[in-house]
Formats: sequence, structure tokens, C-alpha cells
Amino acid sequence: MRTLRTRFPRTLKGITLGCVLAVAAVVVPTSAVKPTELELVKVQRASGVDVHPEVVWILAVGSDARQGEEMTRARGDALQLVGMNTRTGAATSIGIPRDSWVSIPGHGNNKINSALYFGGPQALGGAVGNLVGIQPDYVFVTRFKFFQALVEGIGGIDVDNPRFFSDRYLKPRGFGAGRIHLNGYSAMAFARVRYGLASGDFDRSANQARVLRGIQRKVRERADEPGFIERGVVSVMENLRTDLPPAELFRLAQAMAQVDPAKVTSCVIQGSIGNVGGASVVLPYVEMARRLGNDARKDATISSC
Repeated sequence: MRTLRTRFPRTLKGITLGCVLAVAAVVVPTSAVKPTELELVKVQRASGVDVHPEVVWILAVGSDARQGEEMTRARGDALQLVGMNTRTGAATSIGIPRDSWVSIPGHGNNKINSALYFGGPQALGGAVGNLVGIQPDYVFVTRFKFFQALVEGIGGIDVDNPRFFSDRYLKPRGFGAGRIHLNGYSAMAFARVRYGLASGDFDRSANQARVLRGIQRKVRERADEPGFIERGVVSVMENLRTDLPPAELFRLAQAMAQVDPAKVTSCVIQGSIGNVGGASVVLPYVEMARRLGNDARKDATISSC
């Protein structure tokens, strides 16, 4: 298995949008979260997988677990496969609609978000890898309470919203078109609303990528503040359940803060709406998923969706 030590040189020139969630605790006050609210695991990869040594892949997942439920044994919500090029600073995110009907290793066919429930982060990483053709190096899982604390901890974020939308439960007044500012709750709602969107899950996945980009921009703005990264790593170690050593977490945090926003690309895997056993599902365009994977595999850049 590859280690981060060989992939993050001493002089870091950049990383990615998606690592934002993987090391997001760098900006959350220690008292804001509990260890059961975020987890980062290294994926056991199959041998012979075609990867590039300069690109790291993280699968960021929002868990639907309720209070008292095991976070990594619930259904996943926000699914973003993020690649980061440690040499060029380029980054990309591939959004995966949560209702995508796929093969889950060892558990037959089901909605991709159920892979977390059936087999934890390893199974979800395998299901995403089978769809896109890229197995993630890490899987990061968090509850939405932590996500809200993250955005509040950095003073909110700005996102570019292409069109107005609303949700009668999460955001009755809606989100205006254009550059808008989001606090913790609004960022969570922006990333979760789907019924008020013209393309449902596909637009929601695109909004999740917009939120990640907004977080990355704000973190980059504060990265030069004395002690910012150092305080964050301490917070990570106190609140994050992980099998990674402190040095690896620190390198992830530094790399995330140095991403070049001008080199970030993102796409959402499209599909058709189907029905399986009476349940509405997304039948993903596998050819498109593999094309995006092939395009981004070597340099964490997608030329077009």
C-alpha cells in the first residue's frame, strides 16, 4: 500500500479541494465536535491498480447516522471522490449521486450510499472505485453537525450559486443566484437540498462541490495566520478517529491549505432515473464515470464533463 510519506515532498506546491473534508478539523474548535463525528481511514487497495504516484484520492462522505448510531454503519449522503496532484496543485472532485444503483463488493447490487451501511468505509470505497475506475486512498466520513461547526469555525463561506432554489423544510426563503455567503447551517442546507433543484440529485452533488470549493478558498485565505495549521492538527488528533499517524495528518493539512483555486475542476456523474423493487434509483452512466476517472487519474484534472 502506498504511504503519504512518498507522495508529499518537503516543498509542497499544492493539493486539492477534496482534502478539505479530510482535514477539515483544522479549523474547528476542539470543543465543537466529538470523536464519533468524523473518521478518516486508509483504504486497503488491491494490487495492480493503475494510479499515478503524484495523485492522492480521498472519498468524502456525509453520514446519515442519527444520534447514537454508528457513523460508519449508516447510509452515506454527500459522496465526492477528490483527487489531488501534489506536484502541480491541481485538484478535481467527481460527484456521485447517492441513489446510484451499483455493485457493492460482497453485497450484490444496491444504492451506492448503502455500501457504508453494509460494509463501512472499505466497502463504500470499493463501490466507488468499481464505478469510476479509481480506488480512493482514504475515506473521510463525517456527521453533518461537524460540517456545520467547520463552516462556523472559519467565519462562513462564499459560493457561486447558478440559480435560485429553496426547500420548504431546510431553507424556506431559499438561496439567491450569484455569489452568496453561507453560515454553518446554510452551508449544510445548500449541500443537502435536492427537491427544490431542477435536476435533483445531480444538482445537489454539484452544489456539494461548490461548498467544498468555498471551504477551501476560506482556509487558503487563513493559512498564513501564525499557528493556524498547527492548532488544527492538534484539534484533529483530539477529535478525529483515524489510523493515520500525526505526521501524515500534518502533511495533509499543509497540502490542503496550498491548493491553487485556479486549478480546481469538478464534474458530476450523470444517469437516468429508474425503478428497482419499487424504489427510485439513479442508473449511472458507467461509460461517463469511467471516462472521468481515466481523464483525472494521472493529473487530478478533468478536461470536460
